[in-house]
Amino acid sequence: MNQIKLIALDMDGTLLDNKKKISAGNAAAVRAAQKAGIIVTFATGRMFRAAKHYANDLQLDIPLVVYNGARIQESVSEKVLGDWPLNRDTAKGVINYCHQQGIYVQTYIHDTLWTYKDCPEVRAYSSLEGVPYEVKGDAMLNLPDAPHKLLVVSSKFYEVKTEIEKLFPGKVVLTSSAENFIEVMEPGITKWRAIEKLGKKLGISQPEIMCVGDSDNDVNMLENAGVGVAMGNAADEVKNKVKVITADNEHDGVAMIINQVITQQVEVPEV
Repeated sequence: MNQIKLIALDMDGTLLDNKKKISAGNAAAVRAAQKAGIIVTFATGRMFRAAKHYANDLQLDIPLVVYNGARIQESVSEKVLGDWPLNRDTAKGVINYCHQQGIYVQTYIHDTLWTYKDCPEVRAYSSLEGVPYEVKGDAMLNLPDAPHKLLVVSSKFYEVKTEIEKLFPGKVVLTSSAENFIEVMEPGITKWRAIEKLGKKLGISQPEIMCVGDSDNDVNMLENAGVGVAMGNAADEVKNKVKVITADNEHDGVAMIINQVITQQVEVPEV
């Protein structure tokens, strides 16, 4: 049986409870995993600045996978180890389409949250993620640099998602981390792609990696990891992709599965 050497945790809906806190149980389990020699990192759609303070709280000195895999960045030194932003012209096209249709969109330039105007959507997101935002007006329509991703928010999720895919065929990959959230990425960018690269850098192979998540943007890493674990609060379509399901994010599901790994109660397939 292989031994798990790297655990990649999604944050919202997984490591974090519904108040965006790390419970005492989850924190203790992460520290126990580290003491056992297991590397623990985040694999999140969040910005680096929105993930870093949680890593600091857990004393994680490790590269973090952020922006759904579009960047790998050291939590302490902040050195960027991998960077795969969305094509600037494609991003401009999607932003202008959303602007013309009155659809809310925000973007991320140099780890800063950009919005066209101050509005309830950006204020809610800023409060939820604990990050500031900058109102950019028309500068948002003519980006100076390539962003790591776009976040489109619409109650007409499927209609907007379908239209973006139709307007930008082969130029974007779309995923979701929450209800009504459409995350727009460069093709080929996934959490798993970044985790796999990180694993190779650390000398850790695919069967030795466990990934834990709850949303559509986690499916790729759950399917490809040596052990993929869905949270109890995950949607059925996510749970159906894995063999292991833990408790929900309000009942220390992360701690439960980590403790099972430490005590070797989780079956890890041989290569």
